[in-house]
Amino acid sequence: MQPCSPKPYLLRALYEWCSDQGYTPYIVVHVDAHTRVPRAFVRDGKIILNISFDATDQLKMNNDWIEFNARFSGKSHKLEIPVSNVLAIYAHENGQGMSFPAEAQPSCVNENEESSDTAADESAPGASGQASSRFKPARTTGKKRGAHLKLIK
Repeated sequence: MQPCSPKPYLLRALYEWCSDQGYTPYIVVHVDAHTRVPRAFVRDGKIILNISFDATDQLKMNNDWIEFNARFSGKSHKLEIPVSNVLAIYAHENGQGMSFPAEAQPSCVNENEESSDTAADESAPGASGQASSRFKPARTTGKKRGAHLKLIK
C-alpha cells in the first residue's frame, strides 16, 4: 500500500480556512469519465465549482472523492469528483488558494479496495447553458491558467 497524497488533507484545510474567514471556496476540476458533473457547464474540459456550505448539500470530502448535491439552473445534481481531478482550490473573493498538478491515479489506494468506475453525468436536461448565481462556468480568456491564483507560503 502506498502512502496517501497530502492533497485531500490540503483541500480540506483550505476549505475550512475559506469558510472560517468568510470566503467562498471554489475548486477547479478536470472533467473526465470518472467525474460526475453537469456537462453543460464544462468548458475546455474543466469546471469551476462553488463548494461553500450555502451552495452545497451533503458535502463529503474524503481522501479519494468529493461528493455533494448542488443546483444548476434550478435543477438538483449529485456531483462526484475524484480528488485526483481537483486542479485548484481558492477563495473567490481574493484568489488566495493552491493549485495542484494533474494526477493520473487516485490520492490513496487501498490494496483491498477496488477502484470505482463512476459513470459520468452525460447530459444535463433542463440546463440552459447559464449557470446559477452560485456556479460560474470556467472563463475562457486568454490569461495563463491559474494566473488569478495567489501562492500561499
